Amino acid sequence: MPSAPHSATSARLPEGRPSDADSAVESRTARDPQTRAFDADPQTRAPYADALAAAAAKDSLFLSTPGHGGIGSGISAGQAEYFGEHTLSLDIPPLFDGIDLGVDTPKDEALQLAAEAWGARRTWFLTNGSSQGNRMTALAIGTLGTGVVTQRSAHSSFIDGIVLAGLNPGFVYPNVDEVNGIAHGVTPDSLRRAIRSHPEKVTAVYLVTPSYFGAVADVEALAEVAHDAGACLIVDAAWGAHFGFHPDLPTSPVTQGADIVIMSTHKLAGSFTQSALLHLGDTEFADRLEPALARAFMMTASTSENAHLMASIDIARRDLMNSHETISDSIENVRQIRAQIEGSEHYHLLSGDFMNHPDVVDIDPFRLPIDITSTGLDGHTVRKRLTEEFDIFAEMATATTLVALIGIGKSLDLTRLFDALDEMRRDTADSRVAEADDSAQPPAGPAKGTTASAGIPPLPAAGKLVQLPRDAFFAESELVTAAEAVGRISVSSLAAYPPGIPNVLPGEEITTETIDFLQAVAALPSGHVRGAVDAQLAIFRVAKE
Repeated sequence: MPSAPHSATSARLPEGRPSDADSAVESRTARDPQTRAFDADPQTRAPYADALAAAAAKDSLFLSTPGHGGIGSGISAGQAEYFGEHTLSLDIPPLFDGIDLGVDTPKDEALQLAAEAWGARRTWFLTNGSSQGNRMTALAIGTLGTGVVTQRSAHSSFIDGIVLAGLNPGFVYPNVDEVNGIAHGVTPDSLRRAIRSHPEKVTAVYLVTPSYFGAVADVEALAEVAHDAGACLIVDAAWGAHFGFHPDLPTSPVTQGADIVIMSTHKLAGSFTQSALLHLGDTEFADRLEPALARAFMMTASTSENAHLMASIDIARRDLMNSHETISDSIENVRQIRAQIEGSEHYHLLSGDFMNHPDVVDIDPFRLPIDITSTGLDGHTVRKRLTEEFDIFAEMATATTLVALIGIGKSLDLTRLFDALDEMRRDTADSRVAEADDSAQPPAGPAKGTTASAGIPPLPAAGKLVQLPRDAFFAESELVTAAEAVGRISVSSLAAYPPGIPNVLPGEEITTETIDFLQAVAALPSGHVRGAVDAQLAIFRVAKE
């Protein structure tokens, strides 16, 4: 077990009253008692990681892949110097006796322990991230039928899966905070309407919870709606791998009736980047989905899965199950930080208002969506300056909001962040005073700290879906200018990053509003559009007419 972190350190901000959302966090135990067997003996082990370490400790002669052979000499000296020779020795390929070859292997045990820890019928380790899980899921649900209703704010990797599987998507739209550029969740009623309006039988529903900003949807009620319609429920819980491991955290969707749940353990649960999980729930769809998921896993996983990533998942599961006190300290630390932000003069948490939305029933306390409008700068500029000038890396930003996250089990002091925000806020105020004093003089260019408007149009409505995504993806295509692209059918999935939610799907008509939005995002200091032909969005790939 890891040692307990330093005791929670209060941030510099003044104390204040907890928000409604924080009150929800504090009262969660009473309304959602959830227990974990923190002292269960098998869960104190990491069998795959232990077997990997035991194999690495042997004086073996590798005449096989990987080419470095676990030895940091010769051409591999640079690898050993950079990563450490122990890292090389752990780089053991698949199908290794004593690790994953045969039956009832340490890997099999690790997978079973993970399923038990998250409450699943079966669990798969993913070494290509939740993106692999999304594509894997899309292929698997194709065995049920082609009609799928997906939350419009789904990650682009699920849209990739829709293309691969030839699914016919309909959409359910999340509640959107237009002012702050935040998409929340969906309500049971909106899901019910979306299922009824789909032109064919809906056999699967794909939803996202928690959101990128920490809003949690009512999975139990949504599962009931999906199941009443004869559809399985898939939950993209990429941001919720830590849910259910403490009574003061939201419940894991795996235990709330979801049939398939995808989780990125690397996001907040402590494993290495690109490691994730896919869980099959113990539901009425399990018998049919399990073989389909097993086949889809083979189609989407590398035949040379990375041992470091799988060991990292195994260790993260062990530590989540055996770090109750550390997680409690971390929750108390983040609760203090949230209260202090809410009580400050210049900043507040947007999640304080999340519980007022009908699609939100809880929040993730470890995601901090901070309103930074008092700096006089847009969030994208603030995020870029934090990186370049203060060596602080925030998760994402909107025009008004900076999203910071704290990994579960961590107790941090955010004084450095708020000192940086205060410095930018003062710089902006000083610049405005200087501009007022020099108003009679011709401008000499923007001064450091002046307001930089994001200039981002509102989130555009989706264009009309006129072709199945798979048909459009494989259609003969051509490149046209942005002006010529209006009204044409996209063959590409275009998603503004962050957060990576597709704004254009293959088969959709491209609209003027969408082009304006994507070009504005691309022009931001940290803007990027996945799938774009060119970085400035001056050219689009469309289906030939």
